[in-house]
Amino acid sequence: MTITVRELAYYPVKGCAGITVDSARVGTTGLEHDRTFMVVDAADGSFRSQRTHPSMAAIRVEVLDSGTALTLSTEEVEPLRLKVDLDGPRREVSMFDRLLGTAIDQGDEVAEWFSDALGAKSRLVRVAPGFDRDGWGDTPGKVNFADAHAVLVASTASLDGLNTRIAARGDAEPVPMNRFRANIVLTGNDEPHFEDRVRRMSLGTTELAYSVRAMRCNVPLVDQETGRRAGPEPVRTLATYRREPEYKNKVSFGAKNAVVREGVVTVGDVAEVTDWLSA
Repeated sequence: MTITVRELAYYPVKGCAGITVDSARVGTTGLEHDRTFMVVDAADGSFRSQRTHPSMAAIRVEVLDSGTALTLSTEEVEPLRLKVDLDGPRREVSMFDRLLGTAIDQGDEVAEWFSDALGAKSRLVRVAPGFDRDGWGDTPGKVNFADAHAVLVASTASLDGLNTRIAARGDAEPVPMNRFRANIVLTGNDEPHFEDRVRRMSLGTTELAYSVRAMRCNVPLVDQETGRRAGPEPVRTLATYRREPEYKNKVSFGAKNAVVREGVVTVGDVAEVTDWLSA
């Protein structure tokens, strides 16, 4: 059994569309450029996400010039090219009612762009120099603007197992992997959810360590191409076999990991598991 990297993706603006790549540098806080930007409420600095603004999924982002510029596009608003402010005016921001500190406000033009795109007064912020945020779990690690952990790992076996169960219901279409917004997708092991048991693994020149299972909210109900809610799958079916009593009966899919050695990961790399949790 050889486990390999099937897909890599990062999400420059939290909640917006992801970018798939063949290779990625991986730093302490995850794949390069992953969740370094966040859209916040203009009034109080609280983060916006697909939980309340599913249309964010259809906002396409391109990272240019090593992260010093972005292009933003969506069907409803004219595209915008943004010169990134790397150390400008600060704004207090929060996530899940917890203050994260200050982030760099990216200015009025892009604020107006996101306000128009989402129909709600918004600002775009970037991680500030010196930002230092801890994750939690078995290996906490560090994290940017992801919910709480650096890298989300999922497997094709987990998705295949889920879609087999969805098909057995006979009233819904299979779901694609992008519903789960994973950073690293693994293949080569036929055991669904084997990623839950991986406690440490090397991929390319980087090394990851397990933090927690990934608890799912209503984001997997959002069609990531259209930005429209398309439920009840996959959450309905996950609820029949993936409820986690220790996490208030939320459902899980995928595993969140911390970065314990920085490096480079490439599609096709072998994932060498050096520590398994016993079945």
